[in-house]
Amino acid sequence: MDFTAARKVMVDSQVRVNDVTDRGLQAALLTVPRERFCAAGRAFAAYGEVEVEIAGDRRLMQAREVAKLLQALDARAGETALAIAAPYAAAVLAELGLRVTAQEADPAVADVVSAALEEAGVELHVASLTTPTGKDWDLIVSEGAVATRPTAWLERLRVGGRLAVVERAGPNGRAVLYVRGREGYSRRELFDAAPPVLSEMTPAPSFAL
Repeated sequence: MDFTAARKVMVDSQVRVNDVTDRGLQAALLTVPRERFCAAGRAFAAYGEVEVEIAGDRRLMQAREVAKLLQALDARAGETALAIAAPYAAAVLAELGLRVTAQEADPAVADVVSAALEEAGVELHVASLTTPTGKDWDLIVSEGAVATRPTAWLERLRVGGRLAVVERAGPNGRAVLYVRGREGYSRRELFDAAPPVLSEMTPAPSFAL
C-alpha cells in the first residue's frame, strides 16, 4: 500500500474539507505516518474515516477530528504539550515544532506506539491517565473522550494554557476547548464527535437512597 498517497487523500478528502485551513498543520499531517500507530495488521485502515485499533479497546481518533482539535489549540513551535492517550496527535505536534510528552496508561498501547513516538522525538510516560505527568503545560490534548470535565488535567495547564478534548456522557459528544485564566477556566464548544470514552476517565457509578 502506498501510504504517502493515502496520506494525501486523507488530507484532501477528510481534513481540508472540514475547515482545517492551517497550512502548517496540513503539512504535518502529510508527513506523520499514521499507520505506525495502529495495531499490527490494521495499518491498511489508518487513513480511512474510522477509529483504528491500537491495542485492546483503544482506538485512534479519526484524522479529521484530530486535525480540528489541533487547529483549535493554535499550537506554536517551542510550546510544551502533553498528549494524553493521543499518540498520533503527539507526533503531529512534534512535527509542528513543539516539545511533546505522550502519556499512556496501558503498556500494550505503549508497546505499539513507542517506536514511532521515539522517532518523532516524543517522550513517552506510562502512568494512570487520572494523574497527568508534569505541570505548567502550554497545551494538553486527548484523542479519547472523557465522561466529565477533566479537572485534574486542567490543573496541569499554565495560565494561558489550552486543553482540547471531547466530552461525552452518552451516545454523542462535543469537542471542547478550555483556556486557563488567572481566575478560572473558559470553555468553548467546537464540534460534534463521539470517540470512545477512556475507561479511566469515567466516574464510578454512585448510588443514592
